[in-house]
Amino acid sequence: MYEQITRDIIVSVEPMYLDDQSTPDEDYYVWAYTVRIINNGPETVQLRSRFWRIVDARGGVQEVRGLGVVGEQPVIKPGERYEYTSGAPLSTPTGFMVGNYQMQTSGGEMFDVSIPLFSLDSPHQPRRLH
Repeated sequence: MYEQITRDIIVSVEPMYLDDQSTPDEDYYVWAYTVRIINNGPETVQLRSRFWRIVDARGGVQEVRGLGVVGEQPVIKPGERYEYTSGAPLSTPTGFMVGNYQMQTSGGEMFDVSIPLFSLDSPHQPRRLH
């Protein structure tokens, strides 16, 4: 599990390789990732938009921007959590993702919350010690 805290908003991510949806012989590797957002701050926030940078093992970069997550713009009150699962395909057996969410307080203030950098590793990538 990977975790990052911004302004008392905790974002944790747990990636999982999806062997049943991947076809390594065709250079197609798929991961699911579950994100948990916990509001430990004093204000209600709403997740307005997301930005992801997805990097494969060759250094290829995809950037994804959009409103909300999985079709929602959740409102998260102090002490509450929001969780969702999404996915990402790559053409290499390893890579990483990192990004941020744009949040808005009930008072209208916009601010960014960091999503931790997390590794996408399949069993089709030999492990190396550095």
